[in-house]
Formats: sequence, C-alpha cells, structure tokens
Amino acid sequence: MYRKSVKIALVLVYLVIIAGAVVRMTGSGMGCPDWPKCFGYWIPPTEASALAWQPNTEYEAGQVIIREESLQVASSDFISGEAFAKANWEQYDKHDYAIFNPWHTWIEYINRLLGALAGLVVLVMAVLSFSQWRLKRRIVYLSWLAVVMMGFQGWLGATVVYSVLAPVRITIHMVMALLIVALLIYLLYTSRMQLLEASFSSGRLGTKYDRPFKYLVLLALILTLIQIIMGTQVRQFVDERIDQVGYAAKSLWLNDPEVVFYLHRSFSILVLLLNLFLFMRNKKRALGYSLTNWVLLLLGLEILSGTVMYYFDFPFTTQPVHLIVAALLFGVQFYLLLETFPKRDAVKA
Repeated sequence: MYRKSVKIALVLVYLVIIAGAVVRMTGSGMGCPDWPKCFGYWIPPTEASALAWQPNTEYEAGQVIIREESLQVASSDFISGEAFAKANWEQYDKHDYAIFNPWHTWIEYINRLLGALAGLVVLVMAVLSFSQWRLKRRIVYLSWLAVVMMGFQGWLGATVVYSVLAPVRITIHMVMALLIVALLIYLLYTSRMQLLEASFSSGRLGTKYDRPFKYLVLLALILTLIQIIMGTQVRQFVDERIDQVGYAAKSLWLNDPEVVFYLHRSFSILVLLLNLFLFMRNKKRALGYSLTNWVLLLLGLEILSGTVMYYFDFPFTTQPVHLIVAALLFGVQFYLLLETFPKRDAVKA
C-alpha cells in the first residue's frame, strides 16, 4: 500500500506540473487573485455578474466583489441596502489586480484543486509510511518531510499570486516542485530496494557500478536543472512580450530576445553531448542502465519542441509540452542517478 501511495503521489505532482504549464500557456496565473479561495469563493463564479455589487443582497465576511477596478472584501456578514456602503467593505491589500476572466479563473482553479489533491495523497502516504518503521525509519522521516514540502509549496503558490507573478517566485515555485518530485522518486526507489535487496546477493540488481558514470550522471542532472531555470526566465520574457504585442502576434514573441535565451539554446548542445556520451559509455561497458535510452528520447523531444516553438511561432500546446518533458527528464535522470550508487549487500528482513 505504501509504494502504491508514493506512485499515486508522484503522478499527481506531475499532473500539477502539467496544470501549471497550462496555466502559464494560457496566461491564467492571476485567474484567482486571492488565496486559498478564488474571488472569495471555494468554488469560483462563472460569470462576472456574480462579482458585481448588488443591492438588497446578503454578503458573507470575506466575500469579494470587483468595484471601480479594485477588489473589495466584505468585512463582516451583512445585507446590502439600496446604495453601496463603503464602510462594509475593505480594499484587498495584497495587490491591485482586479480582472475577472472565467476561463482563466477555472484553469487556475483546477490547478489548485490538483495541488490540494496531491497534498492530501502525500499526507496519506506519510501515514502509511509507518508500516516501514521497522525496516527503514528514514522512509518515515522523509515521507513526512514530503508533507512539509507540499505545504511550503502551497505557501509559495500564494506568494506568487500576491506578487502578481513575480519571475523569481515563479522560478522558485518550479524548482520546489522538482525537489518534491526528486524526494518522491527517492522514496519510491528506497522502498523498492527494501523488496529487492534480499533477492540479489551481489547487491547490483543487474547493473554494474562505474564511478565516472555516476558523477557524469550527477553533472547531467545539474545541467538539466540549470536548463529548466533558464527556461523559466525565457518564458518570463515571452510573457512580457505577450503583454506588449498581444497573443495574436506570435511571430514577435521572440524578437530581439535577452541573452538568457541564447544561453538556454546553446546550453542544450552541451546537455545533449553529455547524455550521448553517457549513453555510449553505458553500451560500451555493458553497465546495464536502461534509463539512458529514456533520457535520450526525452531529451530529443525537448529539443524538438523547443525548435518547433522558435521556428514555427509557438504552435498550440508546444509550451506546456516543452516544460512537461523537461520535468519528466529531470525525474528519469534522478532515478538513474540513484541506480548508479553502489548497492549494499542483501539485508536481513
């Protein structure tokens, strides 16, 4: 049951990353301008009329309306009169963004629902981890660390909204998601070793230990993380260009880009060459690491999606695909890195 819960949690975290990519692609990051509610509702409205002030209407404390291009929050429960009474309302003080777009709102809301569901599953996973207490207490400690990290990630999401999508906070939010992925993969791998170590007296589980290979895999993982961070900065530049020229002028989104774009594009060559070398070393020395095949496949898809975005003016879905493949690549490389460490001899139950 514990391993199943880890797998489900990992899938859900990746779904949250996918949803986040869709949020960025559609410009829906401020679809819910408050947190944890959305325009003061646990289930957001679908029409702008629900956020307009109405006379002779019952309002609850914390309920939000849009009035004179600002968010107004009900300070207490009351019934409105025939005229707007400013004393009953407080202006939202986290930021001054006050635009309602039902599509953006529900895209962001679904993203938050997936995040909440992932957090709940991680909590269940942590509870189930007590079944591993006698075998390896580290699993229990790290499972509860995952709960803390999910809570911290939720708080980071709130700060992203409060900052009106500040680039640095978006980058930190993404890196934190990858750290959670890494931790869940480590828990999945460690719990798997608990089941398999006793069956392999050699302790190698079908792979050969190669020290240079291990450190080169670590370097490749670090380079991938750097690429993802630079990619978020490129994406921020694109967002700013969209604000300037609009969604229709896709051919202008990468006109005269910042230097980080050229670094991001050129860096991919280094990443590709390093992973090709790892693939060849694995084959030549018969090390047995089959995940190198998946690394090259994902890396090829990543380069292809990036090339298509640049030369064909951002076809639909290429942006989220580019980010999703990068996140999958990071996860596969991290699991590969775990496999490269020397395994202990079989352990007694």
